[in-house]
Amino acid sequence: MSAMRKWIRIVALVGILSVVAASCGSDSEEAAGDFKQCDVGETDGDLAFFNWSEYMDPDLIAAFQDEFGVTVTEDFYPSNEEMFAKISPGGTGYDVIVPSDYMISILRSEGLIQPIQKDAVPNHTNIADKFADPPFDPGNTYTQPYQWGTTGVGVDLGVTGPDIPLTWGLLFDADLAEQYGLSGKISLLDDPRETMGAALKYLGYSLNSTSADELAEAEAVIADAVSRVAAFDSDQYSELVVAGETIAGHGYSGNFLWDFEEGESEYTYFVPDEGGTVWVDGMAVLVDAPHPCTAFAFINFLLDAQNGAQLTNYNWYASPNGAAEEFIDQEVLDNQIIYPSAATMERLEFIEDTGEFEIEYTDALTRARG
Repeated sequence: MSAMRKWIRIVALVGILSVVAASCGSDSEEAAGDFKQCDVGETDGDLAFFNWSEYMDPDLIAAFQDEFGVTVTEDFYPSNEEMFAKISPGGTGYDVIVPSDYMISILRSEGLIQPIQKDAVPNHTNIADKFADPPFDPGNTYTQPYQWGTTGVGVDLGVTGPDIPLTWGLLFDADLAEQYGLSGKISLLDDPRETMGAALKYLGYSLNSTSADELAEAEAVIADAVSRVAAFDSDQYSELVVAGETIAGHGYSGNFLWDFEEGESEYTYFVPDEGGTVWVDGMAVLVDAPHPCTAFAFINFLLDAQNGAQLTNYNWYASPNGAAEEFIDQEVLDNQIIYPSAATMERLEFIEDTGEFEIEYTDALTRARG
């Protein structure tokens, strides 16, 4: 993949990638045959679900349990890297995980997820065309899309005032921190690719840079900001803003919107002018999942049109489920924080698998944090 792949280019790639997917089809079919085969709606035990926090409607979990007579246990992770570290040795007991786009590429190459048994997941046909053949998983062979959104900055305008620059500098620039009273009131994601990527975008670079010099510049930006940062947090960043413990936070669109509804101040979320991250999270079944049939039944359940809409109406992240759109609340569809404009999409990049350079991002953030 190129270093500057933009979301809007996915559709243009469909034709090319479908050829790749076709050429790999027989291989993936053979690989699928190596696993226990499941029928539609078949279950083979309770489900262990490893997911991001505040990302699943509890009512959907309850409905799945009631319909299929199983119990769902849900554990959480703050970053793709922590999830990968947990599952890579194997034997975790988890069935379904929700990795992001670039991590899906890594999980596929490492042989940690099994092909989707599409006969057991007939609702895969509900996926919108532009999500049906992504570059990180051509043909959605190993995953099914869950939700998508952006990463940006949430701000308490009640403290800063309404006239703020829409820049990553609110998190990284000492002068802006002094001007808006942000010192000690900033949070950054506890996520190497997202946080190093934000600093890279602030500097005018791709968030997928494999330049050691550019990454060193980004590391210096974060190291300089650390004294002004209250927390590196991937779970409660939006709650911290609403509670007044921070004023500006780095995080995901839907979580900010969800928590801002509970706050008593005036808030905003924006993708900085320098650009940011657009991401798609997918549902995957681990190769050593103890209950693969329940896992596929769960994925199929979530891909139901009405269930997909319920998920978006709950967590305020955009749905890749085309059939769900008619059931999504109109106020959600009209909200450009959830469904960004074409102009905003132009400024966004996917985080891509940088291969052996991935460890450099992790090490750089560790050093920057001291």
